[in-house]
Amino acid sequence: MAQPDRLPLMAVDIGNSRMKLGEFHARSDRKLPVPVHATALAADWTGQDVERAITRGADEYEWIVASVNRPAAARLSEWLAAKGVRHVRHLGDRDIPMRIEVPRPERVGIDRLANAFAANHLRAAHQPAIAIDMGSAITLGLVSREGAFVGGAILPGIGLSARALHEFTDLLPLVPVTEPPFVLGTETEAAMQSGLYWGAVGAIREIVARLIDQAGPAAVYLTGGSAPSVASILERESETTIEFVPHLTLGGIVLASLASGKEST
Repeated sequence: MAQPDRLPLMAVDIGNSRMKLGEFHARSDRKLPVPVHATALAADWTGQDVERAITRGADEYEWIVASVNRPAAARLSEWLAAKGVRHVRHLGDRDIPMRIEVPRPERVGIDRLANAFAANHLRAAHQPAIAIDMGSAITLGLVSREGAFVGGAILPGIGLSARALHEFTDLLPLVPVTEPPFVLGTETEAAMQSGLYWGAVGAIREIVARLIDQAGPAAVYLTGGSAPSVASILERESETTIEFVPHLTLGGIVLASLASGKEST
């Protein structure tokens, strides 16, 4: 999506459990730009990890950063400065060129706004949209018929809930939850996996249904680790358009950067 006279874009989505990087080169006819290369790094990433994740020198990109993790964002900024990178831009709510109709826009996670902006480009005209991100937290954001972000819901992600069960009880283990488990758990670990996964699916289903009751039939876009299987489950049970979009956040970051047209500093 980079202009011919601009450096390639490196979009960075810094969350609480990992950092995602996406490399974007040229214009596309797609409604949402897709990275030519994308990598997710664990929260304890090093500069060497970043260098292995990118295909050029760090100073050969224009870096567009959206972060909900201030210490991690500061660490990346320090690394980029040490590498002599001059083109770095950190997105805030004012950099998202859409109406944000909530009392405190500056307190909305920039990842939620990037997802909403991406959903705003993917939705049909005059159709509400719901952007769902299944990360450390599960976030749902509603885009109105008029194309404004109007709020949503936040709940613990599956992994976060799993850690809470383990850390705040005496006997419950830390269990991984990947594929949809059998709903009937016949041992502790299986019962926990069932509750964690199907509890998250049920919460998403209920919130989506209530948002649609309020806003009208909406397109639903899911992204994040568990999103592919959840999108498939919800789609089988609903007449609503439900789509898994792997790089919803990164695409929204790039769209916001290009639409605002500001130079990185």
